[in-house]
Amino acid sequence: MTDSIKVILASASPRRRQLLDEAGIEFDVIESRVPEQHVAGEPPRDYALRMAGDKARAVSSRFPDAIVVGADTIVVCESQILEKPADANDARRMLAMLSSRTHTVVTAFALARSGKILESSPVESRVTFRKLADAEIAAYIATDEPFDKAGAYGIQGVGGGFISHVEGSRDNVMGLPTERVVEALERFGVRRD
Repeated sequence: MTDSIKVILASASPRRRQLLDEAGIEFDVIESRVPEQHVAGEPPRDYALRMAGDKARAVSSRFPDAIVVGADTIVVCESQILEKPADANDARRMLAMLSSRTHTVVTAFALARSGKILESSPVESRVTFRKLADAEIAAYIATDEPFDKAGAYGIQGVGGGFISHVEGSRDNVMGLPTERVVEALERFGVRRD
């Protein structure tokens, strides 16, 4: 990275931090604290883009000289948006819905500087779950892994064992389409370590 360009990741997600770090980007982390709230009738891609942009702008307005990366991940199954589960029953409902089905994971990212969006894009991956037994779902919920993840599962954890096939970026399913984000950062002068 050039010394003149500071990068900030506007996310508390340890998975996003890990992915950006592994990509060789030097960055700071500052949570946006933007509430995630879907607007009735808003298409999934638009929702993810709006949230990524809102998060990036919120931090960018406080650090105008930095390039801020905002991101948001949602899971869409049967035209229903599955965000982070509210509780164990919600996680159970989501995992039962995903069982034996293919769903779409949309992660949108946005780059902002001086409170303005420089670039944003939604990236989609398609994920197919194998059939899940009720006992498997209950055991997974007991691990507490589902509760901070869209769709109530994480590809990088125990939930990865539920997946039979992924079309598209695995990183995207994890929470950040790393290759696309790094390409975008490089267009604005950020270099890898």
